[in-house]
Amino acid sequence: MRDLFETILVLEDPDEVERFLRDLCTLSELQAMAHRWEVAKLLERGLPYHEISKRTGASTTTVTRVAHWLRHGEGGYRLALERRAPLSPTS
Repeated sequence: MRDLFETILVLEDPDEVERFLRDLCTLSELQAMAHRWEVAKLLERGLPYHEISKRTGASTTTVTRVAHWLRHGEGGYRLALERRAPLSPTS
């Protein structure tokens, strides 16, 4: 996995990352990742689980899992949320 992570780091812009991930992943896999990211952003905004589920269509089980990893994971969600915050305050 380390080689994959390092490969992503050499990509220069969102278009290159998109092209690489579209070749690497199925559309379903990408949609699942985007879905979980949306849930993480709404959790960060403090929305209740049922509201997040209603807005995103994610099951409350998925919302609960993302919330768990947001609080007790490797810190990846937190890092990404903090770095993205200055770029997109409304999203």
